[in-house]
Amino acid sequence: MTLFYLWESPFGSALVAGIVYIELSVVTGAFFSPSKYPYYNYLADAFLHGQTWLRLIPPSTHDLIFFGGKYFLYWAPFPALVLIPFIALFGVNFNDVIFTAIIAALNVGLIAQLLRAVCQRGLLHISKVQRGILVLFFTFGTVHLTLAPYGKVWSTGQLIGFTCTILAYLAAFSIQKTRAAWWWTGLALAAAMLTRINLVFTGIFPIIYLIYKEKPWDWSRVIQNFLLAALPIITAIAFLLLYNIARFGSPFNFGLEYHLMEDLFKANFDRYGYFNIIYAPVNIYYQYIFYPFPLRAQTKMGGSLFLLSPLFFGAFFSFKNSSSKWIPWVLLSSILITNIPILLIMGTGWLQFGPRYTLDFTVPLLLLTALGIEKWKPSLLFILALASIIQFSIGVFVIK
Repeated sequence: MTLFYLWESPFGSALVAGIVYIELSVVTGAFFSPSKYPYYNYLADAFLHGQTWLRLIPPSTHDLIFFGGKYFLYWAPFPALVLIPFIALFGVNFNDVIFTAIIAALNVGLIAQLLRAVCQRGLLHISKVQRGILVLFFTFGTVHLTLAPYGKVWSTGQLIGFTCTILAYLAAFSIQKTRAAWWWTGLALAAAMLTRINLVFTGIFPIIYLIYKEKPWDWSRVIQNFLLAALPIITAIAFLLLYNIARFGSPFNFGLEYHLMEDLFKANFDRYGYFNIIYAPVNIYYQYIFYPFPLRAQTKMGGSLFLLSPLFFGAFFSFKNSSSKWIPWVLLSSILITNIPILLIMGTGWLQFGPRYTLDFTVPLLLLTALGIEKWKPSLLFILALASIIQFSIGVFVIK
């Protein structure tokens, strides 16, 4: 039980996770230099020199945008803003592998703190041991493990977006002063959206929770507080539109038509565009049905969320077990709406092990799972977590 108490601790879990993530980077050789795709480093350097296109050309230009003889990133820019002080000190050769592993370790500690906070608010009723198992499961039994040790623009962006999402939930559940809770929740969601646009929809649950906390409702006050949270989000939207104008001359042009994508995607892009319902069946298959073992060529296309992380099956029991019937449905809404762009996007997230895009909604999914397993014995939770950990411990080396 002492082991699980360690994982329940925000500091202890973050420390151990960080050590393991760094060790994985060392074992695979990724630790000793920046990744091949540290594109946010180069965008931070561009910002430091007052421009939106890359001043220096990275070792690879795969997945960048080439427009007007210049290279751009199609990803939203917040991670580059986070990196500015590090790039100012160390230059573009700042090690994004170590940076990303540290962000991943921070996420583990924040998840532990979030589970504590939700229990303290009385919305979740699980023991310290159950919380520890859930944190252990998240750390090593989900796609988070495969993103943590290698750096690269894709992992760095997803993990920073995840950090912002957790901070939004923590602000809603942890900050006592009502107006401050609304403001910081909105600010964190704005940062999440400036990292991965669809992450703003993960905010459905914390916003509904803040409205719920307003009881007895004075709707004038509720609207004022809602607008307070909306202000940073609206500002973030305006920033993105101006950012696009500065780069491509149009607020709604993200430069995707100039994307230096893999050749295998070009035919579909030319015919259907970047987002289309035609991609949904393939995305559903590789995110929820496909099983990547035994290892084969298709393995790097993804893998079933629930078969690789079977503890998530607990989410389905939340609708029966939760004493507050509105909570599971609002959490589910946050998951489903965040997932819509993921299902419509061209490509499954390849190269990957497991459904890496599902990390976008893992915060509400983990809370939904926690609600569903309130009455489950720790031994069952540990067995399911262990099955997840074994599979991802293999998978983390598939995509090194």
